Amino acid sequence: MASPSCFHSEDEDSLKGCEMYVQKHGIQQVLKECIVHLCVAKPDRPLRFLREHFEKLEKEENRQILARQKSNSQCDSHDEEISPTPPNPVVKARRRRGGVSAEVYTEEDAVSYVRKVIPKDYKTMTALAKAISKNVLFSHLDDNERSDIFDAMFPVTHIDGETVIQQG
Repeated sequence: MASPSCFHSEDEDSLKGCEMYVQKHGIQQVLKECIVHLCVAKPDRPLRFLREHFEKLEKEENRQILARQKSNSQCDSHDEEISPTPPNPVVKARRRRGGVSAEVYTEEDAVSYVRKVIPKDYKTMTALAKAISKNVLFSHLDDNERSDIFDAMFPVTHIDGETVIQQG
């Protein structure tokens, strides 16, 4: 029969292997970001939210792999004499975006917040849904978040030549 110290050593090796795997694939960072998104969204169905979140990450990872393969195949077709490329480095799930700032909201503001609802007819709602369906800024939203944004939208008219958005 094996001694207890033998089991302890095997457990340590197994734990180190797990830690190396988690570190190699950036799992801890992915989970941290996922929990942040979950806490910000606070969905009624958290498991569904998590499933959809990980599906989006997987789709993004697949897109990155395809793009990498496509760029590699283009390079290969141009230069046949080049030696095989080294293995691809580990790709993190997502890049962090640059800084974004907004005014500070206090706890009082959050408690006293009243959701704006601008009434719209069915035709307007379908036009809005169609307009933002392929917009990258809205692609990550779930149905509740999208509904909140639709409810808050209102029409604005501008004169030809008037500056609507000024960058900087």
